[in-house]
Amino acid sequence: MKKLLLLSLVFLTLFSCGDEVQFNTPAFQGDREYELWRANSFSASISADGYLTITGTNNYETVNLVVPSVIETTFVVGDVDATYAEYIDAFGTEYSTVNDPDESVSIYPELGEITIDEIDYANATFTGTYRFLGFDASGMNSIGFNNGIFYKVPLVFGSIPTDPVTCESVQLDVEAALIAYEATYSQSLEFIDEEAFALACSAYREALINQRIFCGDADGAIQEEIDSLGGCQITCEMATSNRAEAESQYVTATIGNYSEKCTQYLSYLQAQIEICGDDDGSIQAEIDTLDCNDSDSDGIPDVFEDFNGDGDLTNDDIDGDGIANYLDDDDDGDGVPTIDEAVDENGNPIDTDGDGDVDYLDNDDDGDGILTIYEIGEGDTDGDGVPNYLDNDDDGDGILTIDENADPNADGNPDDALDTDGDGVPDYLQA
Repeated sequence: MKKLLLLSLVFLTLFSCGDEVQFNTPAFQGDREYELWRANSFSASISADGYLTITGTNNYETVNLVVPSVIETTFVVGDVDATYAEYIDAFGTEYSTVNDPDESVSIYPELGEITIDEIDYANATFTGTYRFLGFDASGMNSIGFNNGIFYKVPLVFGSIPTDPVTCESVQLDVEAALIAYEATYSQSLEFIDEEAFALACSAYREALINQRIFCGDADGAIQEEIDSLGGCQITCEMATSNRAEAESQYVTATIGNYSEKCTQYLSYLQAQIEICGDDDGSIQAEIDTLDCNDSDSDGIPDVFEDFNGDGDLTNDDIDGDGIANYLDDDDDGDGVPTIDEAVDENGNPIDTDGDGDVDYLDNDDDGDGILTIYEIGEGDTDGDGVPNYLDNDDDGDGILTIDENADPNADGNPDDALDTDGDGVPDYLQA
């Protein structure tokens, strides 16, 4: 009742007696360039995406008011294209708040308003006010409406949504998106994930766009924030930080994780070039020095197979078989592929017998005097879960194999092993 009384007072104040509106009758009118303009036909429609359009026409001219959500509030027109008003004259010329004025006309276009004062859900009608300044496509000519009123304009297309988008709801979305976005470049992270950063940045930008649509952006602050996101690519500073962390991990890499850390470092160096550039060529020079290869796929990176340290991989051949270590999948020639030699939980080679030679370079891995190549076919004689070539007590009798005269002539071949009871089973294999 208070709203009807207020509208009655407004109408009585604005218009002469001859132009007086009947308040129990739907209406759409306003001051066009300070002269009364009145529609004789009007309607409202709601699109599938929830936009509300209120239209008034007098058969020759048309006014369209468009807002992005069906709620009772005031929408600012002239700062975002999603909320706009337009006047189409009898010659079809459109004067819209979407069109920017020419700089010679106005540097700062006047902002208008569309206010939805009342939504009659039972009868599906809309009541409110409007004012706007619209420019033609050239930006040189304008038409202004003031004191516009629409009263109980009926909905003829679409339906009123039960859960319309509001400025408050999109602001909550912005807050959540910002938290997720900031988390992708937190200082607590080891590396900034480019893909995760881009996805979170894009989601934040989309939330800001919605905020701009549904809340307006009169001072341009939201658009400024959107623009600051650029292409949602990590910054040069971020790329440099990633490279520094990767380099730190690379220089402390061990045999077990070298290939992984080298490849990781290479990847971040390449990303740094893509994002920051490489004017002096120093980053590419670093890339060119890297060797992340394991040419023989034996689990030992090539850089760790240069045993004499002269930088030449071709002159290192531990087992003397004529195949350089970096191409030899059994570096010590003991019959056990290098990739199958004992390693710790981090993938680093183990020295089973503690003689200073890791197993993949030791032809007697358990140090029992019998070469590994002669023990790999014996299996696990004592069934203790340790194969003979890694077991220094092959028969599990408490006497070390090396103390059971397993190789009297000390050539590493147990063919001459002592067999005390003459049963065909040498002592070192008989408990």
